[in-house]
Amino acid sequence: MELKSIVLNRDKDKSLERKHPWVFSGAINKIISDTGEAPKEGELVEVVNAKNKFLALGYFSDATIAVRVISFEKTVINQNFWTKKVQSAFNVRESLGLTENPTTNMYRLMHAEGDGVPGLIIDFYNGTAVIQAHTLSIYNNISFIVEALKKVYGEKLIAIYNKSAESLAKQTDLKVENEYVYQNGEVNLIGTEYDCDFNLDWINGQKTGFFLDQRENRKLIGEFSNKKKVLNTFCYSGGFSISALKAGAKEVHSVDSSQKAIDLTDANVKLNKLKKHKSFTSDTLDYLKDNTIDYDVIILDPPAYAKNQKAKHNAVQGYKRLNAMALKQIKPGGILFTFSCSQAVNRKLFYDTITAAAIEVGRNIRVLHHLSQPADHPVNIYHPEGEYLKGLVLYVE
Repeated sequence: MELKSIVLNRDKDKSLERKHPWVFSGAINKIISDTGEAPKEGELVEVVNAKNKFLALGYFSDATIAVRVISFEKTVINQNFWTKKVQSAFNVRESLGLTENPTTNMYRLMHAEGDGVPGLIIDFYNGTAVIQAHTLSIYNNISFIVEALKKVYGEKLIAIYNKSAESLAKQTDLKVENEYVYQNGEVNLIGTEYDCDFNLDWINGQKTGFFLDQRENRKLIGEFSNKKKVLNTFCYSGGFSISALKAGAKEVHSVDSSQKAIDLTDANVKLNKLKKHKSFTSDTLDYLKDNTIDYDVIILDPPAYAKNQKAKHNAVQGYKRLNAMALKQIKPGGILFTFSCSQAVNRKLFYDTITAAAIEVGRNIRVLHHLSQPADHPVNIYHPEGEYLKGLVLYVE
């Protein structure tokens, strides 16, 4: 059967000509179908311009982003196609020195648009691949993706866990179960990152089980932590805390409003046989407000304040208030690591927000580093929206 054709309005093909992988619903002029029916959610369609010139293949959705492009060439979407996609992503991680790394055995294998597959996240944890399908179209191709992973990794692959239920529940009534879709041996529930060990829980943990996107920034923390007193806020599983302690921090305090997060942090401190650590179950703003702060290093890594553009104003105010409080409290000569993972808050807006907080506090501040997501979370050059993690390292006089 012929694919249904998404015909764009005149002059709405320029973004696709520049290889941007999204088609917005407002760009569509009409849909041509040999059955007369509209495409179903997740159905493969072809996109053509007003003159019927082929532009791309993609998956349809009845949403603002109406088509997510899977290929800019006419091709058959079959097992061979998916194996090539996974192999290409693996080759990138191999070139980064992540696939055979004696000090790090967990990394992101597939990063959605960054690896040419919108809606697909795959994280690799010491032999187990955890898949998150964020669209029905990706979920419909899970069997192909599983076989591709098995072929690319061979005997190095112990298990594949499909963790797509939560993300798909928001867009379909289809009942999806989180489950192992492949297992060939006992899974490893401890992963290593730059010689720091972490308990892994992709079944009950957030996202795919661990926040891999802060790997390089956690390593950088070590360079500033030796013989320093460190505060790690929004600590979750204590990644920054472990890195600071391993680097010889004088003392580390971890703060999170979730008792579960604090339990995870304490377990990871114990796993690494580290001392000089205290944890506190508290809201970060309350902790900063209620305690006499004498920290040399403070880490602010809050969850996304803005899930969408409508929430951007409130997010900016939240970042400003949080950072102003930390800048006011930190010791002279202190180092502030501050982050935003809100995609709606771009790099310039985040920088301007931190500047506004600095002006309010009135201290002399130098920017030492501009931080981002690591190389295994690549940004497609044609899809700048893929850059979501922003960070600054500040020296505060």
